[in-house]
Amino acid sequence: MNDLASIYKSRFSNTGLDKRKRVWSILCAEFFQNYVPPGSVVLDLACGYGEFINHIAAAKKYGVDLNPDARSQLSPEVEFKLTPAYDLSHIADDSVDRVFTSNFLEHLPDKAACDTVLKEVRRVLKPGGKFMILGPNIRYAYKEYWDYYDHYLALSHLSLGEGLLLAGYQPEVVIDRFLPYTMNNATPTADWMIRLYLRIPLAWKLLGKQFFLVARK
Repeated sequence: MNDLASIYKSRFSNTGLDKRKRVWSILCAEFFQNYVPPGSVVLDLACGYGEFINHIAAAKKYGVDLNPDARSQLSPEVEFKLTPAYDLSHIADDSVDRVFTSNFLEHLPDKAACDTVLKEVRRVLKPGGKFMILGPNIRYAYKEYWDYYDHYLALSHLSLGEGLLLAGYQPEVVIDRFLPYTMNNATPTADWMIRLYLRIPLAWKLLGKQFFLVARK
């Protein structure tokens, strides 16, 4: 866990974190909130520094992560647990409306571990609850995918969609190209540009290297 905290600190400067928070506040308000009714119980799986869970409107919020520093970055209303994604034993069966994860599955060691996570998420979801997944698409990011030392599992929108089906989910939304691969300094992130990007799916086809999937239990 200390190694994970070190990776976060080296990868994200304070300036970078401020930028991520600003970008995610727009992403949540302009896009992701469309998939999350405000009265929902929401779990952010591998919540990081709370970029999603801090900005999404929900009746109850959970966050789990292996980085102990995550707790200090989360809003007071987020119930945080320092635990791996495959152990959600503190959350009851059939109790969560939406589970969200961003740029997490690629850090799992193999597909067996991914299957375990999918099964555990399905356990906590209510019937009809939905798993929202954002992540790098190996089909379009096959070069830069391996630039991070802690990337192990390569997934495309197709392979993940198949894995979700095998785990008992029904995929409802499959966007193969959505967001750019990274929020590095070369990526334009002016507020108006982000809002415009989200309104023009054609731009996703040109710049998007991350998939977005929504699957129903």
